[in-house]
Amino acid sequence: MRISAISYLNTAPLMWDFEHGLASPEFEISYTVPSQCAAELARGTADIGIIPAAAYATMPNLAIIPGVAIASKQPVRSILLVSHMPLDEIRTVALDNSSLTSVALTRVLFEKFWGGERTFTSAAPNLDSMLASHDAALLIGDPALQVDRAKYQTWDLAEEWIRFTGKPFVFAFWAVRNDALKNTSLDLAAIFNQSRDHGVQSNNIEQIVRSWSPKLGISEQSAHDYLTRSIHFQLDEKCLEGLRLFYAYAHRYALLPRVPELQFAQAPVVKG
Repeated sequence: MRISAISYLNTAPLMWDFEHGLASPEFEISYTVPSQCAAELARGTADIGIIPAAAYATMPNLAIIPGVAIASKQPVRSILLVSHMPLDEIRTVALDNSSLTSVALTRVLFEKFWGGERTFTSAAPNLDSMLASHDAALLIGDPALQVDRAKYQTWDLAEEWIRFTGKPFVFAFWAVRNDALKNTSLDLAAIFNQSRDHGVQSNNIEQIVRSWSPKLGISEQSAHDYLTRSIHFQLDEKCLEGLRLFYAYAHRYALLPRVPELQFAQAPVVKG
């Protein structure tokens, strides 16, 4: 089965078994950005992808692999609106083109909670060029972690969502194409939950931190805090409540075509 994964620090714990020879050899892995994970599932060039939550509302014939998410129940640090000016003066926003969910979340926050007319433009995630032509920039993932927040006014979008709604925010989760699900005897929920469980073990987190912090140019303490405090890796009931509320708001403001029913991949039935 072909897996499309995200090449960000926050996915590293989820991929532990796949990258350390502990998962089934039946998986083939490729890495990309969140928006392209969804595109690969849509094209049929991947069977499983860790897709942006927003993408699930635009794609039929997918099932969610239960239990695993990239979510947050507090400031997430890696989804930032960045500007040199106060929020109420922002009129133009450059949106990171590697994102789907955070783009929709940004617009929900403006429409529902922050108020005011804004103009939004998709852009490559380069902060200097984004701010050269816009009042503010949305950055996600590793580029957001690298922002020197002392130089700018910044808003952590998970923190803002939680402040207004009291619910966690789900950025991404594993989804599988229904046709691929029908043709496998693998218990995908068990496999992907086990990989996450191994990845978040303290000694493995330390190994991930040592590998990733020099790549990103951030301290080991910052990378450790991000993985152990900022990111919530469980798709639990509270997260599902937040996910459903996000879908409702995004649909209300015509950012998503529908409020999708959440369909989950079931474990295969053992016969005999």
